[in-house]
Amino acid sequence: MLSIRPATDPDGAPLARLIASVFSEYENCPFVPEEFPELTAPATYYASRGGQLWVVPGKDGAVLGSIAVARHHRRDTAELFKVYLSPSLRGIGLAGRLLETALDHATGPMAVRRVELWSDTRFTRGHAFYAKHGFARMAGLRALHDVAETLEFGFSRSLGRDVEDAA
Repeated sequence: MLSIRPATDPDGAPLARLIASVFSEYENCPFVPEEFPELTAPATYYASRGGQLWVVPGKDGAVLGSIAVARHHRRDTAELFKVYLSPSLRGIGLAGRLLETALDHATGPMAVRRVELWSDTRFTRGHAFYAKHGFARMAGLRALHDVAETLEFGFSRSLGRDVEDAA
């Protein structure tokens, strides 16, 4: 069984390769390293935002999957980031394990009651995954003003607990 472990800062370059690979599955979706400065020290970056990044390690230092959770500006909410999985590992339950890892952290140490995420409008497989795991699409779109002229849908999910219960 493939393992999930907390990321380290040296995982940044292999994570960038994974993201570039996923982006290459979509038309006009280039990976531009300058648009991802957090990948220079990803573990430090997410820790500084009150969160955590996890990876699925592969052979020779490769990263085969990832997910991060960080604090949102709303006290009761966390945001998911870097939800990526190598195409060869999709459909075997690993993405669900990654998601549960992040949600456990959100309800445990972060003590939030809601999670949100944003996803490129082209990433329809991801949207189906989020719906399957209880996420609802939020109203509106977000424009990133990046090289690919990305538009994103927002998704949210209640974690079924009150912040006061965690105190």
